[in-house]
Amino acid sequence: MKIPGSVIVVLVVLVFAVMMMFLNETILSVALPAIMADFGIEPEEAQWLTTGFMLTMAIVIPTTGYVLQRWSTRTIFLMALFSFLLGTVVAASAPVFGVLLAGRVLQAAGTALIMPLLMTVAMTVVPAQRRGAVMGTISIVMAVAPALGPTVSGLILEAYSWHWLFWVMVPLVAIVLVCGLIFLRNIGETSRTPLDVLSVLLSAVAFGSLIYALSSLGELFDPQSTARGRVLALAVVGVAALVAFVLRQRALIPSGRALLDLRVFALRDFIIPVSVLLMVFGALLGAVTILPLYLQTSLDFSERTTGLILLPGGLLNGLLSPFVGRIFDRVGPRPLLVPGAMMLVGSLVAMSTLTEHSGLLAVMIMHVCFSVSLGLSITPLMTTALGALPATLYGHGSASLNTLQQLAGAMGTALLIMMLGRGTKTALADGATMQAATAHGTHWAFLLGTAFAVVALLLSLLVRRVPVGHREAGPAH
Repeated sequence: MKIPGSVIVVLVVLVFAVMMMFLNETILSVALPAIMADFGIEPEEAQWLTTGFMLTMAIVIPTTGYVLQRWSTRTIFLMALFSFLLGTVVAASAPVFGVLLAGRVLQAAGTALIMPLLMTVAMTVVPAQRRGAVMGTISIVMAVAPALGPTVSGLILEAYSWHWLFWVMVPLVAIVLVCGLIFLRNIGETSRTPLDVLSVLLSAVAFGSLIYALSSLGELFDPQSTARGRVLALAVVGVAALVAFVLRQRALIPSGRALLDLRVFALRDFIIPVSVLLMVFGALLGAVTILPLYLQTSLDFSERTTGLILLPGGLLNGLLSPFVGRIFDRVGPRPLLVPGAMMLVGSLVAMSTLTEHSGLLAVMIMHVCFSVSLGLSITPLMTTALGALPATLYGHGSASLNTLQQLAGAMGTALLIMMLGRGTKTALADGATMQAATAHGTHWAFLLGTAFAVVALLLSLLVRRVPVGHREAGPAH
Protein backbone atom coordinates (compact mmCIF):
# COMPACT_ATOMS: atom_id res chain seq x y z
CA MET A 1 0.00 0.00 0.00
CA LYS A 2 1.50 3.33 -1.11
CA ILE A 3 1.93 6.15 1.40
CA PRO A 4 0.65 9.54 0.08
CA GLY A 5 3.25 12.21 -0.65
CA SER A 6 1.62 14.68 1.75
CA VAL A 7 2.01 12.17 4.59
CA ILE A 8 5.67 11.64 3.72
CA VAL A 9 6.32 15.40 3.85
CA VAL A 10 4.75 15.65 7.33
CA LEU A 11 6.81 12.71 8.59
CA VAL A 12 10.03 14.13 7.11
CA VAL A 13 9.57 17.47 8.90
CA LEU A 14 8.89 15.75 12.22
CA VAL A 15 11.77 13.31 11.75
CA PHE A 16 14.22 16.16 11.15
CA ALA A 17 13.00 17.86 14.33
CA VAL A 18 13.52 14.63 16.28
CA MET A 19 16.96 14.12 14.67
CA MET A 20 18.09 17.55 15.83
CA MET A 21 16.85 16.97 19.37
CA PHE A 22 18.37 13.48 19.58
CA LEU A 23 21.69 14.91 18.38
CA ASN A 24 21.42 17.46 21.18
CA GLU A 25 20.86 14.72 23.78
CA THR A 26 24.24 13.05 23.19
CA ILE A 27 26.33 16.02 22.10
CA LEU A 28 27.24 16.78 25.73
CA SER A 29 28.47 13.28 26.63
CA VAL A 30 32.01 13.91 25.35
CA ALA A 31 32.00 17.49 26.69
CA LEU A 32 31.33 16.61 30.34
CA PRO A 33 35.02 16.67 31.38
CA ALA A 34 35.42 20.13 29.80
CA ILE A 35 32.25 21.42 31.50
CA MET A 36 33.37 19.97 34.83
CA ALA A 37 36.73 21.71 34.50
CA ASP A 38 35.16 25.01 33.40
CA PHE A 39 32.71 25.21 36.30
CA GLY A 40 34.85 23.35 38.86
CA ILE A 41 32.22 20.68 39.56
CA GLU A 42 32.31 16.94 40.31
CA PRO A 43 30.83 14.15 38.10
CA GLU A 44 27.82 13.83 40.42
CA GLU A 45 26.95 17.49 39.77
CA ALA A 46 27.65 17.29 36.04
CA GLN A 47 25.31 14.28 35.89
CA TRP A 48 22.46 16.74 36.50
CA LEU A 49 22.77 17.88 32.89
CA THR A 50 21.45 14.41 32.06
CA THR A 51 19.29 13.95 35.16
CA GLY A 52 17.69 17.40 34.86
CA PHE A 53 16.91 16.69 31.23
CA MET A 54 15.24 13.38 32.11
CA LEU A 55 13.48 14.94 35.10
CA THR A 56 11.85 17.55 32.88
CA MET A 57 10.97 14.94 30.27
CA ALA A 58 9.34 12.78 32.94
CA ILE A 59 7.23 15.71 34.16
CA VAL A 60 6.16 16.95 30.71
CA ILE A 61 5.63 13.66 28.87
CA PRO A 62 2.64 12.43 30.94
CA THR A 63 0.77 15.55 29.82
CA THR A 64 1.38 14.87 26.12
CA GLY A 65 -1.51 12.41 25.86
CA TYR A 66 -3.82 15.30 26.77
CA VAL A 67 -1.83 17.83 24.71
CA LEU A 68 -2.06 15.68 21.57
CA GLN A 69 -5.85 15.56 21.91
CA ARG A 70 -6.28 19.21 22.86
CA TRP A 71 -4.10 21.08 20.33
CA SER A 72 -3.36 20.73 16.63
CA THR A 73 -0.24 19.17 15.16
CA ARG A 74 1.14 22.54 14.04
CA THR A 75 0.53 24.17 17.42
CA ILE A 76 2.32 21.41 19.33
CA PHE A 77 5.18 21.50 16.82
CA LEU A 78 5.64 25.26 17.28
CA MET A 79 5.45 24.97 21.08
CA ALA A 80 8.15 22.29 21.03
CA LEU A 81 10.47 24.14 18.65
CA PHE A 82 10.20 27.50 20.42
CA SER A 83 10.92 25.90 23.80
CA PHE A 84 13.90 24.03 22.36
CA LEU A 85 15.24 27.16 20.62
CA LEU A 86 14.98 29.26 23.79
CA GLY A 87 16.73 26.56 25.82
CA THR A 88 19.51 26.29 23.24
CA VAL A 89 20.23 30.03 23.34
CA VAL A 90 20.16 30.06 27.18
CA ALA A 91 22.57 27.09 27.38
CA ALA A 92 24.91 28.56 24.75
CA SER A 93 25.27 31.81 26.68
CA ALA A 94 25.44 30.22 30.16
CA PRO A 95 27.99 31.94 32.43
CA VAL A 96 27.41 29.52 35.34
CA PHE A 97 26.35 25.89 35.71
CA GLY A 98 22.85 26.77 36.96
CA VAL A 99 22.06 28.71 33.79
CA LEU A 100 23.35 25.84 31.63
CA LEU A 101 21.08 23.46 33.54
CA ALA A 102 18.10 25.81 33.03
CA GLY A 103 18.77 25.82 29.29
CA ARG A 104 18.80 22.03 29.26
CA VAL A 105 15.46 22.01 31.09
CA LEU A 106 13.88 24.19 28.38
CA GLN A 107 15.37 21.96 25.69
CA ALA A 108 13.93 18.91 27.44
CA ALA A 109 10.43 20.42 27.50
CA GLY A 110 10.53 20.80 23.71
CA THR A 111 11.97 17.32 23.22
CA ALA A 112 9.26 15.82 25.45
CA LEU A 113 6.57 17.18 23.13
CA ILE A 114 8.09 16.32 19.77
CA MET A 115 8.77 12.59 20.19
CA PRO A 116 5.21 11.53 21.16
CA LEU A 117 3.95 13.79 18.36
CA LEU A 118 6.03 11.93 15.77
CA MET A 119 5.04 8.49 17.09
CA THR A 120 1.33 9.36 17.22
CA VAL A 121 1.29 10.91 13.74
CA ALA A 122 3.17 7.91 12.29
CA MET A 123 0.81 5.39 13.88
CA THR A 124 -2.22 7.41 12.73
CA VAL A 125 -1.37 8.07 9.07
CA VAL A 126 0.70 5.01 8.09
CA PRO A 127 -1.17 1.81 7.11
CA ALA A 128 -0.60 -1.09 9.51
CA GLN A 129 1.07 -3.16 6.77
CA ARG A 130 3.78 -0.48 6.30
CA ARG A 131 4.42 0.51 9.89
CA GLY A 132 7.48 -1.67 10.39
CA ALA A 133 9.18 -0.21 7.32
CA VAL A 134 8.28 3.37 8.25
CA MET A 135 9.30 2.94 11.89
CA GLY A 136 12.54 1.38 10.68
CA THR A 137 13.22 4.41 8.51
CA ILE A 138 12.43 6.72 11.42
CA SER A 139 14.82 4.66 13.52
CA ILE A 140 17.66 5.49 11.12
CA VAL A 141 17.49 9.06 12.34
CA MET A 142 16.90 8.02 15.95
CA ALA A 143 20.06 5.89 15.78
CA VAL A 144 22.37 7.97 13.60
CA ALA A 145 21.73 11.35 15.26
CA PRO A 146 22.80 10.20 18.77
CA ALA A 147 25.75 8.39 17.19
CA LEU A 148 26.90 11.58 15.48
CA GLY A 149 26.59 13.56 18.72
CA PRO A 150 29.90 12.51 20.33
CA THR A 151 31.77 12.86 17.02
CA VAL A 152 30.36 16.32 16.29
CA SER A 153 31.08 17.28 19.89
CA GLY A 154 34.67 16.09 19.68
CA LEU A 155 35.33 17.98 16.44
CA ILE A 156 33.86 21.22 17.81
CA LEU A 157 35.75 20.93 21.11
CA GLU A 158 39.03 20.57 19.22
CA ALA A 159 38.79 24.24 18.20
CA TYR A 160 36.08 25.89 20.31
CA SER A 161 34.62 25.92 23.81
CA TRP A 162 31.64 23.77 24.82
CA HIS A 163 29.35 26.81 24.36
CA TRP A 164 29.58 26.25 20.61
CA LEU A 165 27.92 22.86 20.98
CA PHE A 166 24.74 24.87 21.49
CA TRP A 167 25.40 27.80 19.15
CA VAL A 168 25.70 25.43 16.16
CA MET A 169 22.22 24.11 16.96
CA VAL A 170 20.54 27.52 16.61
CA PRO A 171 20.53 27.69 12.76
CA LEU A 172 19.42 24.04 12.60
CA VAL A 173 16.45 24.79 14.84
CA ALA A 174 15.57 27.81 12.70
CA ILE A 175 15.64 25.76 9.48
CA VAL A 176 13.40 23.04 10.94
CA LEU A 177 11.03 25.67 12.30
CA VAL A 178 10.65 27.34 8.89
CA CYS A 179 10.12 23.96 7.18
CA GLY A 180 7.41 23.14 9.71
CA LEU A 181 5.63 26.43 9.09
CA ILE A 182 5.67 25.78 5.33
CA PHE A 183 4.98 22.06 5.03
CA LEU A 184 3.41 20.75 8.24
CA ARG A 185 -0.35 20.15 8.18
CA ASN A 186 -2.66 19.13 10.98
CA ILE A 187 -3.31 15.41 11.52
CA GLY A 188 -6.43 14.08 13.24
CA GLU A 189 -9.10 15.88 15.22
CA THR A 190 -8.76 17.92 18.41
CA SER A 191 -11.14 17.94 21.36
CA ARG A 192 -11.67 20.64 23.98
CA THR A 193 -11.42 18.32 26.96
CA PRO A 194 -10.82 20.39 30.13
CA LEU A 195 -7.44 19.94 31.77
CA ASP A 196 -7.51 18.28 35.18
CA VAL A 197 -5.06 20.43 37.14
CA LEU A 198 -4.90 17.97 40.05
CA SER A 199 -3.69 15.25 37.66
CA VAL A 200 -0.94 17.53 36.36
CA LEU A 201 0.22 18.35 39.90
CA LEU A 202 0.17 14.70 41.00
CA SER A 203 2.03 13.70 37.84
CA ALA A 204 4.72 16.34 38.37
CA VAL A 205 5.24 15.38 42.02
CA ALA A 206 5.19 11.63 41.30
CA PHE A 207 7.49 11.45 38.30
CA GLY A 208 9.68 14.37 39.40
CA SER A 209 10.28 12.85 42.83
CA LEU A 210 10.88 9.37 41.44
CA ILE A 211 13.35 10.56 38.80
CA TYR A 212 15.22 12.58 41.43
CA ALA A 213 15.27 9.65 43.85
CA LEU A 214 16.37 7.19 41.17
CA SER A 215 19.09 9.58 40.00
CA SER A 216 20.35 9.84 43.59
CA LEU A 217 20.50 6.11 44.33
CA GLY A 218 24.23 6.44 44.91
CA GLU A 219 23.49 8.65 47.93
CA LEU A 220 21.03 6.11 49.31
CA PHE A 221 23.62 3.32 49.34
CA ASP A 222 26.50 5.48 50.58
CA PRO A 223 26.73 5.04 54.39
CA GLN A 224 28.65 8.33 54.68
CA SER A 225 26.12 10.38 52.71
CA THR A 226 24.12 13.05 54.53
CA ALA A 227 21.45 13.01 51.81
CA ARG A 228 20.12 9.50 52.43
CA GLY A 229 17.10 10.72 54.38
CA ARG A 230 16.17 13.24 51.68
CA VAL A 231 16.43 10.67 48.90
CA LEU A 232 14.36 8.13 50.83
CA ALA A 233 11.73 10.76 51.65
CA LEU A 234 11.48 11.77 47.99
CA ALA A 235 11.07 8.13 46.98
CA VAL A 236 8.20 7.72 49.47
CA VAL A 237 6.57 10.96 48.28
CA GLY A 238 6.97 9.87 44.66
CA VAL A 239 5.36 6.47 45.24
CA ALA A 240 2.48 7.99 47.22
CA ALA A 241 1.86 10.63 44.54
CA LEU A 242 2.02 7.95 41.85
CA VAL A 243 -0.64 5.87 43.62
CA ALA A 244 -2.83 8.96 43.93
CA PHE A 245 -2.22 9.79 40.26
CA VAL A 246 -3.25 6.28 39.15
CA LEU A 247 -6.44 6.39 41.24
CA ARG A 248 -7.26 9.84 39.87
CA GLN A 249 -6.82 8.70 36.26
CA ARG A 250 -9.02 5.65 36.79
CA ALA A 251 -11.75 7.90 38.17
CA LEU A 252 -11.50 10.27 35.18
CA ILE A 253 -11.46 7.65 32.40
CA PRO A 254 -15.29 7.29 32.15
CA SER A 255 -15.65 11.04 31.55
CA GLY A 256 -12.80 11.11 29.02
CA ARG A 257 -10.82 13.63 31.11
CA ALA A 258 -7.87 11.43 32.10
CA LEU A 259 -4.51 13.14 31.67
CA LEU A 260 -2.98 9.74 30.94
CA ASP A 261 -5.32 6.92 29.94
CA LEU A 262 -3.95 3.97 31.89
CA ARG A 263 -6.09 1.41 30.05
CA VAL A 264 -3.07 0.84 27.83
CA PHE A 265 -1.55 -1.18 30.67
CA ALA A 266 -4.48 -3.61 30.57
CA LEU A 267 -3.21 -4.91 27.22
CA ARG A 268 -0.73 -7.78 27.42
CA ASP A 269 0.72 -7.04 24.00
CA PHE A 270 1.54 -3.50 25.11
CA ILE A 271 2.93 -4.09 28.58
CA ILE A 272 5.32 -6.95 27.73
CA PRO A 273 7.25 -5.22 24.90
CA VAL A 274 7.28 -2.05 27.02
CA SER A 275 8.84 -4.02 29.89
CA VAL A 276 11.56 -5.33 27.57
CA LEU A 277 12.14 -1.82 26.24
CA LEU A 278 12.60 -0.47 29.77
CA MET A 279 15.35 -2.99 30.50
CA VAL A 280 17.02 -2.17 27.18
CA PHE A 281 16.86 1.58 27.84
CA GLY A 282 18.22 1.16 31.36
CA ALA A 283 21.26 -0.64 29.96
CA LEU A 284 21.54 1.72 26.98
CA LEU A 285 21.55 5.07 28.79
CA GLY A 286 23.78 3.76 31.54
CA ALA A 287 26.29 2.35 29.05
CA VAL A 288 26.46 5.44 26.83
CA THR A 289 27.23 7.52 29.93
CA ILE A 290 29.93 5.17 31.24
CA LEU A 291 31.80 4.41 28.00
CA PRO A 292 32.97 7.99 27.17
CA LEU A 293 34.16 8.45 30.77
CA TYR A 294 36.13 5.19 30.53
CA LEU A 295 37.65 6.09 27.16
CA GLN A 296 38.80 9.53 28.29
CA THR A 297 39.94 8.57 31.81
CA SER A 298 41.27 5.00 31.62
CA LEU A 299 42.56 5.06 28.03
CA ASP A 300 43.32 8.81 27.94
CA PHE A 301 41.67 9.35 24.56
CA SER A 302 40.76 12.86 23.42
CA GLU A 303 37.17 14.01 22.93
CA ARG A 304 37.59 13.71 19.16
CA THR A 305 38.95 10.15 19.33
CA THR A 306 36.20 9.15 21.76
CA GLY A 307 33.57 10.43 19.35
CA LEU A 308 35.14 8.61 16.40
CA ILE A 309 35.29 5.33 18.36
CA LEU A 310 31.57 5.54 19.08
CA LEU A 311 30.60 6.59 15.54
CA PRO A 312 30.71 3.24 13.62
CA GLY A 313 28.30 1.52 16.01
CA GLY A 314 25.70 4.24 15.73
CA LEU A 315 25.99 4.45 11.95
CA LEU A 316 25.65 0.68 11.57
CA ASN A 317 22.60 0.77 13.83
CA GLY A 318 21.08 3.37 11.53
CA LEU A 319 21.88 1.41 8.38
CA LEU A 320 20.26 -1.70 9.84
CA SER A 321 17.05 0.05 10.85
CA PRO A 322 15.17 0.00 7.49
CA PHE A 323 16.02 -3.67 6.97
CA VAL A 324 14.91 -4.49 10.51
CA GLY A 325 11.62 -2.68 9.85
CA ARG A 326 10.96 -4.62 6.64
CA ILE A 327 11.84 -7.95 8.27
CA PHE A 328 9.53 -7.06 11.17
CA ASP A 329 6.64 -6.51 8.73
CA ARG A 330 7.18 -10.07 7.43
CA VAL A 331 8.08 -12.14 10.49
CA GLY A 332 7.04 -10.12 13.55
CA PRO A 333 9.12 -9.14 16.58
CA ARG A 334 10.47 -12.31 18.21
CA PRO A 335 12.89 -13.49 15.46
CA LEU A 336 14.58 -10.09 15.78
CA LEU A 337 14.26 -9.54 19.52
CA VAL A 338 15.77 -12.77 20.80
CA PRO A 339 19.02 -12.55 18.78
CA GLY A 340 19.19 -8.84 19.60
CA ALA A 341 18.83 -9.45 23.33
CA MET A 342 21.42 -12.24 23.21
CA MET A 343 23.85 -9.89 21.46
CA LEU A 344 23.11 -7.20 24.05
CA VAL A 345 24.03 -9.60 26.86
CA GLY A 346 27.20 -10.68 25.06
CA SER A 347 28.38 -7.15 24.28
CA LEU A 348 27.87 -5.94 27.86
CA VAL A 349 29.69 -8.98 29.25
CA ALA A 350 32.56 -8.15 26.88
CA MET A 351 32.56 -4.50 28.02
CA SER A 352 32.82 -5.65 31.62
CA THR A 353 36.26 -7.12 30.77
CA LEU A 354 37.73 -3.77 29.65
CA THR A 355 40.91 -2.65 31.42
CA GLU A 356 43.24 0.34 31.29
CA HIS A 357 45.26 -1.61 28.69
CA SER A 358 42.40 -2.45 26.29
CA GLY A 359 42.95 -1.52 22.65
CA LEU A 360 40.96 0.90 20.54
CA LEU A 361 39.83 -1.79 18.09
CA ALA A 362 38.49 -4.04 20.85
CA VAL A 363 36.41 -1.23 22.32
CA MET A 364 35.09 -0.29 18.89
CA ILE A 365 34.05 -3.89 18.10
CA MET A 366 32.25 -4.20 21.44
CA HIS A 367 30.40 -0.95 20.83
CA VAL A 368 29.43 -2.03 17.30
CA CYS A 369 27.94 -5.28 18.67
CA PHE A 370 26.16 -3.28 21.38
CA SER A 371 24.70 -0.90 18.79
CA VAL A 372 23.58 -3.69 16.46
CA SER A 373 21.76 -5.37 19.35
CA LEU A 374 19.86 -2.13 19.94
CA GLY A 375 19.01 -1.89 16.24
CA LEU A 376 17.49 -5.37 16.35
CA SER A 377 15.45 -4.56 19.45
CA ILE A 378 14.12 -1.01 19.70
CA THR A 379 12.11 -0.69 16.45
CA PRO A 380 10.29 -4.06 16.87
CA LEU A 381 9.52 -3.31 20.52
CA MET A 382 8.09 0.17 19.92
CA THR A 383 6.11 -0.88 16.85
CA THR A 384 4.68 -3.96 18.60
CA ALA A 385 3.72 -2.04 21.74
CA LEU A 386 1.95 0.84 19.96
CA GLY A 387 0.46 -1.48 17.34
CA ALA A 388 -1.38 -3.33 20.10
CA LEU A 389 -3.42 -0.22 20.94
CA PRO A 390 -6.67 1.07 19.46
CA ALA A 391 -6.17 4.27 17.47
CA THR A 392 -7.83 6.37 20.20
CA LEU A 393 -5.07 5.41 22.65
CA TYR A 394 -2.01 6.06 20.44
CA GLY A 395 -1.27 9.40 22.12
CA HIS A 396 -1.69 7.99 25.63
CA GLY A 397 0.32 4.88 24.77
CA SER A 398 3.16 6.97 23.36
CA ALA A 399 3.10 9.26 26.41
CA SER A 400 3.14 6.27 28.79
CA LEU A 401 5.96 4.62 26.87
CA ASN A 402 8.11 7.75 26.84
CA THR A 403 7.46 8.48 30.53
CA LEU A 404 8.56 5.00 31.54
CA GLN A 405 11.64 5.31 29.32
CA GLN A 406 12.72 8.36 31.31
CA LEU A 407 12.30 6.44 34.58
CA ALA A 408 14.26 3.49 33.21
CA GLY A 409 16.95 5.78 31.83
CA ALA A 410 17.31 7.62 35.13
CA MET A 411 17.52 4.35 37.03
CA GLY A 412 20.00 2.79 34.61
CA THR A 413 22.24 5.86 34.50
CA ALA A 414 22.19 6.35 38.28
CA LEU A 415 22.87 2.69 39.07
CA LEU A 416 25.71 2.33 36.58
CA ILE A 417 27.26 5.66 37.66
CA MET A 418 26.95 4.49 41.27
CA MET A 419 28.73 1.22 40.46
CA LEU A 420 31.40 3.12 38.53
CA GLY A 421 31.99 5.43 41.50
CA ARG A 422 32.05 2.68 44.11
CA GLY A 423 34.35 0.49 42.02
CA THR A 424 36.68 3.41 41.33
CA LYS A 425 36.87 4.43 45.01
CA THR A 426 37.52 0.83 46.09
CA ALA A 427 40.42 0.50 43.65
CA LEU A 428 41.87 3.90 44.59
CA ALA A 429 41.78 2.89 48.26
CA ASP A 430 43.83 -0.18 47.31
CA GLY A 431 46.48 2.04 45.70
CA ALA A 432 45.47 1.78 42.03
CA THR A 433 46.10 4.58 39.56
CA MET A 434 43.13 6.66 38.37
CA GLN A 435 43.26 4.87 34.99
CA ALA A 436 43.15 1.42 36.59
CA ALA A 437 40.59 2.48 39.19
CA THR A 438 38.20 3.84 36.54
CA ALA A 439 38.57 0.62 34.56
CA HIS A 440 37.71 -1.33 37.71
CA GLY A 441 34.63 0.81 38.24
CA THR A 442 33.69 0.31 34.59
CA HIS A 443 33.83 -3.45 35.15
CA TRP A 444 31.33 -3.16 38.00
CA ALA A 445 29.06 -0.88 36.01
CA PHE A 446 28.86 -3.10 32.94
CA LEU A 447 28.20 -6.20 35.05
CA LEU A 448 25.09 -4.44 36.34
CA GLY A 449 24.19 -3.47 32.77
CA THR A 450 24.46 -7.16 31.89
CA ALA A 451 21.85 -7.97 34.53
CA PHE A 452 19.41 -5.57 32.82
CA ALA A 453 20.14 -7.25 29.49
CA VAL A 454 19.50 -10.75 30.88
CA VAL A 455 16.06 -9.66 32.12
CA ALA A 456 15.37 -8.18 28.67
CA LEU A 457 16.35 -11.48 27.04
CA LEU A 458 14.00 -13.51 29.25
CA LEU A 459 11.08 -11.14 28.69
CA SER A 460 11.68 -11.02 24.92
CA LEU A 461 10.67 -14.69 24.75
CA LEU A 462 7.13 -13.60 25.73
CA VAL A 463 6.70 -10.94 23.05
CA ARG A 464 4.35 -12.03 20.28
CA ARG A 465 3.22 -10.66 16.95
CA VAL A 466 0.05 -8.54 17.05
CA PRO A 467 -2.26 -9.40 14.12
CA VAL A 468 -3.33 -6.48 11.91
CA GLY A 469 -6.73 -5.27 13.09
CA HIS A 470 -6.29 -6.77 16.57
CA ARG A 471 -5.61 -3.31 18.00
CA GLU A 472 -9.16 -2.16 17.20
CA ALA A 473 -10.46 -4.24 20.09
CA GLY A 474 -9.05 -1.97 22.77
CA PRO A 475 -10.27 -2.01 26.34
CA ALA A 476 -13.76 -0.78 26.93
CA HIS A 477 -14.68 2.32 28.87
